Amino acid sequence: MDTRRLVLFVIFSFSIMMLWDGWQQQHAPIVPVQQGAQTASGDVPTNGAANSTSAATTDNTNNDGSFKLDKGQRIKVSTDLFDAEIDTIGGDLRHLVLNKHRAANEKDGNYVLMDDAKTPLLYVAQTGLLGAGLPNHKSTFTSTATSYTMADGAASQEVRLSWAGSGAASGIAVDKIYTFHRGSYVIDVRYQINNGGSQTITPSAYYQVVHDNESKQGSKMMPTFTGGAYYTDADKFKKVKFADMAKNKLSINAQDGWIGLIEHYFASAWIPKAGDKREFYTKQLNDDTFAMGAIVPVASIATGAKAEFGARLFAGPQNHADLAAAAPGLEFAVDYGWLTIVAKPLFWVLSKIEALVHNWGVAIIIVTILLKALFYPLSAKSYRSMAQMREMAPRLQSMKEKFGDDKQKMQQAMMELYKTEKINPMSGCLPILIQVPVFIAFYWMLSASVELRHAPFFGWIQDLAAPDTLFGIIPNSVPLLGGMPIGLLPILMGATMIIQTYLNPPPTDPIQAQVMKIMPIVFSIFFFFFPAGLVLYWLVNNILSIAQQWYVNKTIHAAALAKKGNAK
Repeated sequence: MDTRRLVLFVIFSFSIMMLWDGWQQQHAPIVPVQQGAQTASGDVPTNGAANSTSAATTDNTNNDGSFKLDKGQRIKVSTDLFDAEIDTIGGDLRHLVLNKHRAANEKDGNYVLMDDAKTPLLYVAQTGLLGAGLPNHKSTFTSTATSYTMADGAASQEVRLSWAGSGAASGIAVDKIYTFHRGSYVIDVRYQINNGGSQTITPSAYYQVVHDNESKQGSKMMPTFTGGAYYTDADKFKKVKFADMAKNKLSINAQDGWIGLIEHYFASAWIPKAGDKREFYTKQLNDDTFAMGAIVPVASIATGAKAEFGARLFAGPQNHADLAAAAPGLEFAVDYGWLTIVAKPLFWVLSKIEALVHNWGVAIIIVTILLKALFYPLSAKSYRSMAQMREMAPRLQSMKEKFGDDKQKMQQAMMELYKTEKINPMSGCLPILIQVPVFIAFYWMLSASVELRHAPFFGWIQDLAAPDTLFGIIPNSVPLLGGMPIGLLPILMGATMIIQTYLNPPPTDPIQAQVMKIMPIVFSIFFFFFPAGLVLYWLVNNILSIAQQWYVNKTIHAAALAKKGNAK
């Protein structure tokens, strides 16, 4: 195997690992459904301990089969982190804007995490009580105000909604209370029940996220996951695709953990109180709408008694510190796949450096340099092998001309030459392959970190999580290339790849020569679509590789001249 084939082998191996890692990201396994623990009727969950009312078991569907939500009066809430809207129907959280995060297109304002409009998606948080006559997410609540604003200096903002029972639930009063906390993406949602009825009640509470199967994030070039996720101490972190929810109703009994929905950069998760028994479930509400949530039993409430219980809702960006503080295991919502063990320490180093330099782009450059220094001995061995092959290139070309199409004799002569010169053409393969998992982990770490979203570097690069578009975007009317962003960083990266091909040994096979010339162009086209932070990483890595390879080539060439007695 000559050096050109070695390089092609490494590129092919790297590509296979990237494709495998992407497949793993999109096809994470889920645990089998446990039978008999949870059933559902309509869009309100039920369990063996409580039954929903007949009104609650009616599907929220239009005549055409599309999902619908009844709408009542809107209660607006403004805090330091959120602009929220709560509907009096069910007391649902129907609209949630993240004030500290801009929309993908910054002209659209702040990022809308939740909304009950089907444009472009349906995404709401619902809660309710299971039990005869008790309020669920279809019941009507009242509120003393239609808007709430967190006062300057206030630590929290409370929003109280009330419901009064009738019929079988006559005399029962229920308050549903949202508490928004300053500086926190965790929202407390609790119930206060005053049982003024004539019978003891034994309710269960459910907390769920409703979402359709559409996604605002990702692209064909950079696919991302949008779907359900849950965590328990026993099962650890699991993702559940919408397609899997359509096939099976998930039902997991646990005493810890959370369940919710994750998408690129953002997440929402219901976190029941620690120690409470809970049943995590998923359910298909109609063809393209799904619910994922938890049912939590509540202790019996005697006549004349009161009770209070609730859960917490995390709704916000997948910031490592915020996730870890909200609940155990929630930090796994930032999913690096099978290389998490490598990616997490890399992000820790990157974030520590950013805290010093206050620029994520500069931090990426510094971490790239540190990684290059860490693997210097391995890469140097690989470059020495390629430099030695480069010195042998003229002799290999002569042998090719001598033996022509006799590949067997050519191969024998090459092996004899390698043996005489003490060159192992495979010695450059293993050092490169050892580094590939680290590079892939760095790739996924950068692509999954919300901290880089809309993080500026310098000049025209004001969003390290978006493609570099210095020279604009090709119109969609252009065949094949329509919609492709054109940036300077991918062009520079392509140029560094071309330089690297000239530093490598020249090929003896004309087909390999053509492939190696095309590779920089192909890679550049791919990288036009990649986030600027990723391209910056590859560009810096290539520049360092060029410097190292040039130095090794020069050293090996000088040694070869000295061996011939022609050293200057």
